[in-house]
Amino acid sequence: MDGKVRRSRRPGTEVERAVLRAAADELAENGYDRFTMNRVAMRAGTNKSTIYRRWPSRASLALAGYRQLAARPESPPDTGDLRSDVITLLRTASDQLSSPVAAEILRGLMADAHREPELMAGLRDEIAYGEPGAMLTVLARAVARGQARQDALTPRIATVAMALLRNEYLMQRSSRVSNETIAEIVDLVFLPLVRPASPTPRTA
Repeated sequence: MDGKVRRSRRPGTEVERAVLRAAADELAENGYDRFTMNRVAMRAGTNKSTIYRRWPSRASLALAGYRQLAARPESPPDTGDLRSDVITLLRTASDQLSSPVAAEILRGLMADAHREPELMAGLRDEIAYGEPGAMLTVLARAVARGQARQDALTPRIATVAMALLRNEYLMQRSSRVSNETIAEIVDLVFLPLVRPASPTPRTA
């Protein structure tokens, strides 16, 4: 024996978990501006080349780390009423977006993601909390109750409300989107878009 102690290689899944934990911790403690591959590698006990094989850029790793920080409801709301369900989804998203840590991370990611189309798509999904999946579930329940049209059950329509919320958040660049604004998005735009047409009154 040469007297050297060799470190056993960790399985790939264990390394990935360690990197994600390290990325989340770095973001929570130091924010996006100070987030680097090198700091994450040191914290995770690995090297940058290992990280780059899975996450090709600082921003893609930061998004993965942010996902570890973000809390989500276990399932979409099911109040029995389409309006209540959509408002609940939007308020949950607004609360998460307006937290100080999330705001700093997401705005930094938005600034960098324009150079990476795949990352931008993932970031949009992240801001929309898994949309269109959650909203499609809400819409499907509403269709079954007769509160929404069958032809409204499409990903493009399902993303409308969250997209408007995201735009409000980005334009304000400060605080939580107000309940009044959320109600306007739902009542003036989303519900008229998806609700069944009112029957035409019969003439005498």
